[in-house]
Amino acid sequence: MTTRSAILAIINPLSGTTTVTQKAHLRDLLLRQAESLGYVAEAVMTTHPGHATELAAAASASGVSRVLAIGGDGTINETAQALRGSATALGIIPIGSGNGLARHLGIPLNPVKAVERALTGRPVVIDSAEINEHPFFCTAGFGFEAYVAHAFAQQPVRGLSTYVRTAIRAFWAYRPRRFLLNGQEEKELFSLTFANAGQFGNNAWMAPTANIADGRLEQCELRPFPLQAGGILAWRLFNKNIDRSPYWQGRPITKATVQANGPLMIHVDGEPMTLLSGRADVRVLPGSLLVLL
Repeated sequence: MTTRSAILAIINPLSGTTTVTQKAHLRDLLLRQAESLGYVAEAVMTTHPGHATELAAAASASGVSRVLAIGGDGTINETAQALRGSATALGIIPIGSGNGLARHLGIPLNPVKAVERALTGRPVVIDSAEINEHPFFCTAGFGFEAYVAHAFAQQPVRGLSTYVRTAIRAFWAYRPRRFLLNGQEEKELFSLTFANAGQFGNNAWMAPTANIADGRLEQCELRPFPLQAGGILAWRLFNKNIDRSPYWQGRPITKATVQANGPLMIHVDGEPMTLLSGRADVRVLPGSLLVLL
């Protein structure tokens, strides 16, 4: 695949609740449509963590013009990180549990329509970000959201219903934590989010006014709140107005440092990680990725 009209589709066979057979049908549809549009197309199933990054990096280096990621937010992250700063554009076919970046960008959640968008859309420049050099494109965070991400990763079954049950159980077990911000201000927070896009996924909007192409991140802080306020906060989260809550505070930033007394539990685009150093350095990378819209 060396021509400018080449396309690579990267498929995660384990993403979401779509079966391997359904993914194979989607792959065949994509290849037929790509061929009808004059592309030279190839589709590869991933076999191990990090495989999407390896495939995307090799494709970009060989001049492939479009790399399409078929999977959830983790697959999108793995693929996109290899394309930052390149002329290769990312196409997103969302089949995951949350699909946060796809939802923010207005990409169809119907896989067939998303394939059409990825094949015919035009490249648009967006920002990306890093937390301790781990790339993220949607959100990264600490506190409750990281706690839920770690718990969700242990569940044998994925999907929205599993996530909701996990989050409800976590709500009763979780306790807010103290963070030192930028080496100056110590705060006890329920959650701390750095948002490039506005939502976690499933239309849960933690940063309703976030602009994915303004060269900034939104630092969103949610202070501890009475248990009886949990319901209204959840309502606000899914109705895109949590920024009107007295417990929420946000501001635009280009970089930040977060420290804690002990290992930091975080999530990066929904994927759980632990920073043993207890320190996180966050920064935005303006205009670093081409996405097909």
